[in-house]
Amino acid sequence: MALAALDATIVSTAVPQIVGDLGGLSVFSWLFAGYLLAVTVTLPVYGRLSDTHGRKPVLIAGIVLFLAGSLLCAAAWDMPSLIAFRIVQGLGGGALQGTVQTIAADLYPLRERPRIQARLSSVWAASAVAGPALGGLLAGYAHWRLIFLINLPVGLLALWLVARHLVEPARTAPERPEAEPARTAPERPETPPARVDWPGALAIFATGALLLTALVQGGTAWPWLSAPSLGLLGAAALAAAVTVAVERRAAEPIIPGWVWRRRTIAAVNLALGALGLLMVAPTVFLPTYAQSVLGLGPVAAGFVLSAMTLTWPVSAALSSRVYTRIGFRRTAIIGMTCSTAVLLAFPLLPYPGAPWQPTLIMLLLGGCLGLFQLPLIVGVQSTVPWSERGTTTASVLFCRQVGQSLGAALFGAVANAVLGSHLTEAGPARGGLDDPAAALTPRAVDAAVEYVFLGAAAAGALAVLVLLTLAPRRFPVLPEDRAAAPPPEPAVPVEDLEP
Repeated sequence: MALAALDATIVSTAVPQIVGDLGGLSVFSWLFAGYLLAVTVTLPVYGRLSDTHGRKPVLIAGIVLFLAGSLLCAAAWDMPSLIAFRIVQGLGGGALQGTVQTIAADLYPLRERPRIQARLSSVWAASAVAGPALGGLLAGYAHWRLIFLINLPVGLLALWLVARHLVEPARTAPERPEAEPARTAPERPETPPARVDWPGALAIFATGALLLTALVQGGTAWPWLSAPSLGLLGAAALAAAVTVAVERRAAEPIIPGWVWRRRTIAAVNLALGALGLLMVAPTVFLPTYAQSVLGLGPVAAGFVLSAMTLTWPVSAALSSRVYTRIGFRRTAIIGMTCSTAVLLAFPLLPYPGAPWQPTLIMLLLGGCLGLFQLPLIVGVQSTVPWSERGTTTASVLFCRQVGQSLGAALFGAVANAVLGSHLTEAGPARGGLDDPAAALTPRAVDAAVEYVFLGAAAAGALAVLVLLTLAPRRFPVLPEDRAAAPPPEPAVPVEDLEP
């Protein structure tokens, strides 16, 4: 968990140093978009593979792939190679994010899971706080390549611990074969193992890649209404239609159709997709703002971003006292409404301003978002039986990652357009947008980040609108015996399943 959390934030504070060394400012947002796209597509795939082959081999394979990607990133020679190797990292990162949560549910009974989830959240929060500061420290006083090499000792330790000490519960026959004879032929060899929807995964990856390329390059490499932009957008639309057709025919689609047919789950998925979109603004663009506009060093810029992760876990821990009184939906609406107001306050900051001002905004934003995310996740998990909770949780993570992938590309395109307009007015230009000395002027960066935060506020307003119009006033929470406990098996006494 620490490995995944560190990599999610550690790169953001080193963007100016990376661009200064490798160039490629016009496509730097692919460092985040490519990684998130790979994580997004592989999350449900790894979930299916872990159901078929077990959690431990999938987690070990994910760690190895992630470490290989980290080593390649440290050896990158230009921006395109670094982006390609970040995608390799993302292919391993999908296993880290999803499988850890599944293992926690497998190893610990229901009454112990809240305590274990709290510890996992603490690990995530501590790593997220340390990530930007560590990234700034390495970029400012050593070299940005060490940001990727630092993954190796952490990952190797995790790999050794998992390989040596993780013992999965025995996968006994009741998980598949004993349930089959009543519904299928009595011959066991005909019971197929869980299948992975590879055509669906490839179709989703192709759709995302085409759409992100159009958003990242549009207005920078070519005009928005040019043939390349329109061609890519048209190809993305066609790929999306193919994806829908493939998923409808798939025996075991990556995201089943019932996830979208149920009003509560669909509303939560869309709202958390908007959250993923919103989160790109502070995590990707704020460190660059702190360094280029406020004149902070990489370490101090990392601490500005880290302020958000100090208040988020605290408000999330206290949110149960709110949603037990007024409900999941109302608590989430209050949290996102306040978050939207905080995001709208960012463009009102004076230029160049003082470091405490964006730090205060991040503190407030973390506190507000803690009231938004956790109630929705807990609420939607409480509306489904135990047998559907894994799929429901996967759809939530999937939609949030889709939002982050689109946000990295969309806000990158917005920032590139604003930076490009300032460069045109200033008339710089040999290197154009890829010239760091010209592009990263304080005024240009300030204007670009202001527009990005306005876009994030629009995403917050969209999340509120979704909850107001689509989410039911009260989530249809199932009784504890249906929602929380696994289906009783013949060998387990009923008394042992009751709280």
